[in-house]
Amino acid sequence: MTQTLKPVSVAIGDLISHPANVRAKSPETYDSENIAHLKASILALGLLQPLLVQKIDCKYGVLAGGRRHASLVELVADKALKAFTAKTKIECREVPADCDVTTALSLAENITQAPMNAIDEFEAFARMMEIDHQTPETIAKTFGTTVAAVKGRLRYGLIHPDIRAAARAKTITLDAMKAFADHPSQTVQKDVYDAILAAGEYVQAYTIRNALKSRGVQVSDDIGQFVREEYEARGGAVARDLLEEHSVLEDNAMVEAIMIDKLTAAAETTRAEMGFAWSDAMVRYDYNAMAEYGRVYPGPVEPDEVGQKRVEEIQQELERLSMEMEDESIDDDAYTALSDKVDALEAEATTLQEAYSDEDLTRSGVIASWGHNGVTLHVGMVRPEDKPSAKPAATTQGADRAGEAEDEIVYPASLQDDLKVERAMALGAALAQNPEAALDLTLFKLVSDIFAHMNSTYAIKVSALQEYRNHAKMDEIDPTSQEQMEAAHDALDLSWHDEDRAPAEQFQLFRALDQVQKAKLVAYATATTTQPCLARERNRDSLMHDLEIEIMPDIRAHWTPNASLFNRFKKAWLLKILSEDLGLSQEAVALSSSSKKEIVAFCDKLFAEPFATLSDEQREKVASWCPPMMQTTAAFVPEVVASKAKPKSSKKKAA
Repeated sequence: MTQTLKPVSVAIGDLISHPANVRAKSPETYDSENIAHLKASILALGLLQPLLVQKIDCKYGVLAGGRRHASLVELVADKALKAFTAKTKIECREVPADCDVTTALSLAENITQAPMNAIDEFEAFARMMEIDHQTPETIAKTFGTTVAAVKGRLRYGLIHPDIRAAARAKTITLDAMKAFADHPSQTVQKDVYDAILAAGEYVQAYTIRNALKSRGVQVSDDIGQFVREEYEARGGAVARDLLEEHSVLEDNAMVEAIMIDKLTAAAETTRAEMGFAWSDAMVRYDYNAMAEYGRVYPGPVEPDEVGQKRVEEIQQELERLSMEMEDESIDDDAYTALSDKVDALEAEATTLQEAYSDEDLTRSGVIASWGHNGVTLHVGMVRPEDKPSAKPAATTQGADRAGEAEDEIVYPASLQDDLKVERAMALGAALAQNPEAALDLTLFKLVSDIFAHMNSTYAIKVSALQEYRNHAKMDEIDPTSQEQMEAAHDALDLSWHDEDRAPAEQFQLFRALDQVQKAKLVAYATATTTQPCLARERNRDSLMHDLEIEIMPDIRAHWTPNASLFNRFKKAWLLKILSEDLGLSQEAVALSSSSKKEIVAFCDKLFAEPFATLSDEQREKVASWCPPMMQTTAAFVPEVVASKAKPKSSKKKAA
């Protein structure tokens, strides 16, 4: 029925909650953080929409407008404000006392108002600034939000009108429209938009952002930060954005010229420090061109008496740090700090025991290029014209060292022990996902123990113990196998397992399960008993060797290398894996001057989600790589290295 609602002015102090308000059971709706925007708006602009109220005794229950009511109550409670008191009257619409559709009215008030279109909101913010002469600060105060949030909306509202119109007409998506805000210039936005349309390309955010990159460099980008000070000192044009970090350096030629100047300076500084013959710079390292270059490496030298004493001190310190790093209770930050100390000490030992020959210095140089993490220095480079046609015996020492088993990856006993645990967990997950094979294995083990007298038994007693797995960094290893085990557990029918029931009753319920469920239960139980293990030799354990190949042909289905593993590798090992095992030689060269922490982060990200830029062959190698002793089909026989063996100083190559 149609309701006649009369206007009425009600003091804030006479307003109470109405039990028929559809949000009465959701008190979190009225929490301070959820009404901050509305409260700021009422304070700045007043109450724009009347409340819907109904007389309850001598008060007025708020049937619709509970959030506005809550905001008014908070404004009254703020003694610093004089505009609102308990006696301040506000405009309301009164619902008759005999109304029988109060809940319907409350619901209609809440659901019939269409949410504001996102583009309308962006444009409204822009009009407030352009027409009403408001500032981001005053707008933020009005709506109880942050200045950064207001500037973000303003940026979208200031995109070229034609592009906004296309988004409104759904010719392009809202995300595509937002991508144009990466460049503050509406002229540039329109040029890029028209060019994409003319080329017949689909207008998508990725394409837009790539096209805008050719029209300037954002000041927040690595390159923008690298050149900005010098760029502005030279008077380069800057397209200013409401958000400073999105301002754009528009003169690409000047940006590149500054980069060359700064890279040249960096290369020359290193050349002078190390004594090379020449220096050069290139913004983007050209791997094809550089393939023609040679490279020299430092060779071993005998340190003087002081240097030898320092080398011995370093060796002792490395032994101590190695023992500290094997402490299972050490946290990640402390482990990383120790690893950084090891890298620094090994680098110091290298400088004391290695040096470039005078002959190599006279024909080699330094090239500085721009990499993902800043300036990359490639030292010891030999130009094609300076490469000797044949290597005399006296000058091959450094080159031979590059070809020998330099920095071969060695898996210490402590690391092998942890890898055994991770492999056992992966094997357990594989068993849980292959219930028929696991059931056959368990039953075969049981009967073979009896009929073949492989193990003694007590009558028909069968028992199982869950394997306790000890790992130095259990919280940091890849969680895939654990998640697979949890999923297998969730799929089990445990309706029979009730400790309040007698064992006989539990057994009857267990017998009533179908064979599929029984197989899953046996598989899960067996999976929890897998013991620490590495790849098995068939002649030592043909049963598990063959079964593992069947159920776990690729351990990577249950385990992925991550930072926990890479942190325990030397920097040289990581570069070797990238270059030789994964076919990422260019990336290894680019990373060779980076810190170990940066290389670990690169590897962690690479294995978590292989990069789109990889070739099919590289992608396949990344998808299958693991330490050789962990892969089921590997013919690797682990060689245990004494954990207290005297560490060797790494023979590092400068990038």
